[in-house]
Amino acid sequence: MSTSPPNSAPKSDKGTTGKKNHNKYRKDKPWDNENIDHWKQESWKEEYMPSSLLEESSFATLFPKYRETYLRQIWPLITRTLDSQSLSCSLDLLEGSMTVKTTRKTKDPYVILKGRDLIKLLARSIPAEQALKILSDDLQCDIIKIGGLVRNKERFVKRRQRLVGPDGATLKALELLTNCYILVQGNTVAVMGGFKGLKEARNVIVDCFKNVHPVYNIKRLMIKRELAKDPKLKEEDWERFLPSFTKKNVQTKKPKKVSKKKEYTPFPPAPVKSKIDLQLDTGEYFVNEREREARKKAEKRDNAKTNAGSKRKESEKEFSSDFGREEKVEVKEKEEKVEEGVEDLLMKVNKKSNKRKVEEVGAGAFLEGGEGEKKKKKEKKEKKEKKEKKEKK
Repeated sequence: MSTSPPNSAPKSDKGTTGKKNHNKYRKDKPWDNENIDHWKQESWKEEYMPSSLLEESSFATLFPKYRETYLRQIWPLITRTLDSQSLSCSLDLLEGSMTVKTTRKTKDPYVILKGRDLIKLLARSIPAEQALKILSDDLQCDIIKIGGLVRNKERFVKRRQRLVGPDGATLKALELLTNCYILVQGNTVAVMGGFKGLKEARNVIVDCFKNVHPVYNIKRLMIKRELAKDPKLKEEDWERFLPSFTKKNVQTKKPKKVSKKKEYTPFPPAPVKSKIDLQLDTGEYFVNEREREARKKAEKRDNAKTNAGSKRKESEKEFSSDFGREEKVEVKEKEEKVEEGVEDLLMKVNKKSNKRKVEEVGAGAFLEGGEGEKKKKKEKKEKKEKKEKKEKK
């Protein structure tokens, strides 16, 4: 019997080469047809699954407290719509949660995920009329978390407002270009639309929080929309038509103090010299204690002599003939000014006293024969008596 070696390759129809013909036994499959659109999403039919699901699956989400009153009003509408999809739901106000469950009637295995998306959108402040549209097969949703993209809170608020734009103009333009519904709420952005639109919207939102203005991305989307209309450019690369925006790091605030960098030295700085080191440098360390004391006393004497000389000079200035002349001149000038002021006051007082005398001696007083003075005296006495009475009371 002749046996072939184990490592030998099998013979092929084309020749002695060891390559296999994989397409030899290949048959045409029913889905290998050019008329079939493989990207089309077909709607669910009950014929696909005659029996119901064996296991129960459920999803639950929490909602904020300010949504409690709104969810109470809307919950009957949600239960009715979910019943038509053969799903059950419950609202727990104590825990603040919503749950969605499958029932024995559910046959569509994907509808529970649609129910999960519905309660997520309701928790993120999307109105019920808009959120119920997610149950259709054409729409999908994406909840983008933007809270952790920026650390600084003030910068986060500014960039979130930049995404919304003045009077919501930027957000509206993004919705029209992506064919999506977008809602910015707190630390999340909820988006509803097709797969392509969700991807484009996510890229624009994330770039906005990475300090790329959404206007640049909107401009790119507008150009892409125009290029898609041209059938000649459908299969070509569009990068040559799209604008490329480069980042520019413009420093708004300049540093006040520019510190000069010191030259790098591998050696540490020299230590501060102690008293003994200083004595060694001057040579005092090797001198006897008597000589040290004698030197200290001599230094003290020299300092005392210098201080005594300066004090003598100051005392001599005080007893000198020129000292005090300037002060005396200033005192005399002040005295003269005071005398002039006193004379002016005396003149004014004399003028006023003369006027009073002229007023007293008038024609009426002369005719009355001094009756005016008597009346004045009586009035003064009456005033004094009234004051005394008040004091006694």
